[in-house]
Amino acid sequence: MATLYIIATPIGNLGDLSPRAQDVLRQVDTIACEDTRTSGFLLHHFEIKKPLLSFHAHNEHKRLQALTDLLENQQDVALISDAGMPAISDPGFLAVRQAHRLGHTVTVVPGPSAAISALAASGLPSDRFCFEGFLPQKKGRQTRLIQLQEESRTMIFFESPFRIVRLLDELIRVMGTDRMACFGRELTKKFEENRRGTLQELKTALETRSSVKGEFVLIVAGKDYTE
Repeated sequence: MATLYIIATPIGNLGDLSPRAQDVLRQVDTIACEDTRTSGFLLHHFEIKKPLLSFHAHNEHKRLQALTDLLENQQDVALISDAGMPAISDPGFLAVRQAHRLGHTVTVVPGPSAAISALAASGLPSDRFCFEGFLPQKKGRQTRLIQLQEESRTMIFFESPFRIVRLLDELIRVMGTDRMACFGRELTKKFEENRRGTLQELKTALETRSSVKGEFVLIVAGKDYTE
């Protein structure tokens, strides 16, 4: 049987690609990646030359057979995303499920994770948490927000710089202004920022900026948390 390697890649700092990840990327036959240009830059930096298979959210159903064929022909495949861990709010779930179904080996090469990094830097309880990722943009969004009003665990959200204020405003409406939270922005990069405060304080801080840049990880305390 072949092996499907799930490899975490840097979320901003190229120095975070582990030696083991580099070794595996050099050893596999093919690398399935979200964006061949983004991954190409990463691989070029580490002088790794391997065939690339485009495998992203808009083509993973069509490309699944191509990836499966590689494994069935006893070729080891590395699965990477543009940043962080594949299959965690990124493409990969279908590939991993199929590899299991066909009896191939599935191996994880751990590394950077935006969600866990932001949680660790939040100063909020991390013994129990739930990962929400990106909330639905339309259908079901309000229903999910109302359900989260009663969530007792720490919550982790992903959001773009263009919609982060909107998300904070929506959370304030269902959870109140005083719910504690922390956002991580530009994690592992030169201008990394981890800012902690109430939902209202975070919203006000962002609204007063001339521009908001960088992808956000928002950590929100559960309903029973107090300081």
